[in-house]
Amino acid sequence: MIKKIVSQLYLKLAGWKIHPSIPQEAQGNCVLIAAPHTTNWDYPITMAAMAELGVPIKYTIKDDYMRPPFGWFFKMMGGIGINRKPKKEGEERPSMVDVIANLFEGQERLCIIMEPEGTRSKVVKWKTGFYYVALKAKVPILLGWLDYAKKEGGIGKVIHPSGDIAKDMAEIMCFYKDILGKNPELFALDETYYQPNRCS
Repeated sequence: MIKKIVSQLYLKLAGWKIHPSIPQEAQGNCVLIAAPHTTNWDYPITMAAMAELGVPIKYTIKDDYMRPPFGWFFKMMGGIGINRKPKKEGEERPSMVDVIANLFEGQERLCIIMEPEGTRSKVVKWKTGFYYVALKAKVPILLGWLDYAKKEGGIGKVIHPSGDIAKDMAEIMCFYKDILGKNPELFALDETYYQPNRCS
């Protein structure tokens, strides 16, 4: 409750309006992607926005960071340690997709945030790990957004991965095409999947 109140105060002082409507899928297991990502400010604003909406998001981090002396801080901020070492000697090292997808096993409400751009610099090829994590874990993808031009944000469309990545990614590109980051020149849609003629 305190976290929500502090987040609301922070967003109000910063002049941000967070759309209160959230999809039903946010109440269960899901992957949340956040875009555009063009500044370090995206992280605290997104965390505050999700706290205001009551969505307890988590993020993955190398498990070395979860150890003392700073592990408590990363855990408090929603970090989940990831270890890709084989469970038995001689076994193949699991992929990052497999490790993150397995985190959903036995969970009723786990929302993991992932940044498909992977960097604040301009990229024209998004990382698709988030898509394959959601597909493997059989969870929906929630499209989180921050529009700095309007100072508005929230959770928009929900994508249920069909396995047809070209179709689903094209839909994701259409959603983000008119949303402006803090540094718009650093944001680009994935040229592999963006099809302007398919966007209404």
